[in-house]
Amino acid sequence: MATLAVCGDVMSHMPVTRDAWDEAQGIYDYTPIFEQARPYVEGADYAVANLETTLATEGPYSGYPAFRSPAALADDLKELGFDLMLTANNHCLDRGFGGLTSTLDALDKAGLAHVGTYASEEDAASPIHLADVGGITVAFLGYTYGTNGIPLPQGKDWAVSLFNTDYMTSLSTPDTERLEADLAAARAMEPDLIAVMIHWGVEYRTKQNSYQEEIADLLIANGADLVLGGHSHVPQPMETRTVTGWDGMERSGFVCYSLGNFISSQIDPLTDTTAALTLELTRNNETGETAVTSWSYVPMLMVRRNGTERVFTLTDASVIPAGADSSLVQRLEETEKNCLEIFGF
Repeated sequence: MATLAVCGDVMSHMPVTRDAWDEAQGIYDYTPIFEQARPYVEGADYAVANLETTLATEGPYSGYPAFRSPAALADDLKELGFDLMLTANNHCLDRGFGGLTSTLDALDKAGLAHVGTYASEEDAASPIHLADVGGITVAFLGYTYGTNGIPLPQGKDWAVSLFNTDYMTSLSTPDTERLEADLAAARAMEPDLIAVMIHWGVEYRTKQNSYQEEIADLLIANGADLVLGGHSHVPQPMETRTVTGWDGMERSGFVCYSLGNFISSQIDPLTDTTAALTLELTRNNETGETAVTSWSYVPMLMVRRNGTERVFTLTDASVIPAGADSSLVQRLEETEKNCLEIFGF
């Protein structure tokens, strides 16, 4: 048995970037912001999230609509216990191809694996990351619906894994050929499980749409055991979906449509609400079959405090802090309730 931790969208709007600045040390340090997630991230055999910003070693830094964040964020995510980042999302080309490659350089330097964007055609030809998750082999792939209307760099159409052929227009035509080929390549590696991390859906909606379900079924039918989504900036449900596979056999896959924002400074309803999800992966050594045998989550709330040295604290909503005022207690209780209603358990 092994555990996989999954967290939501890692965003660094400028209020978060400024909050990460440690004047005394003269460095950016994000760890105090997401420290309360450590037991769930570090405690798992493997941990993943969606990195929804570009990274650079030097400023000027920026937030929405064109993100550029300190490369120190990669080091801090690694230090917290993360192992892999999805880099394919609608902000991956915010700073052009140079921003895409500087992001990958920062992740490589930090020792974080990544899927979904590529610095070279050679790298893009091998889009699958094979990971050892507590003795269970998991093949990870990553995709995004689009790039915010920014075209792929000329001559570098391999730079981003897109699951739509019409990524510049209607965002409604799946690249079935690509997805089937990538998943066939993943199956050929004979991993215990295949996990697809995907950027999809409609922002600020707490329920998946029919296109997400269509894509999930396509992925599961072609071998995906886990579909781990993001982009909505608010939580969306989790479920098991059963379809007819590529081989004519019935197969099931676990789908998490979105966990919302892991870190951000967004203030729209529920954009401060997320969860640290833990998936239990079990292999039957007699049959060789591996499955997601259970899942659980810890609700978390991004708390913003004005007039303090540190403004943002991702807070474990399952534990009421000692001395917490009634307002915070109420918000944490609401976070638990909201997660229960949205996730469905």
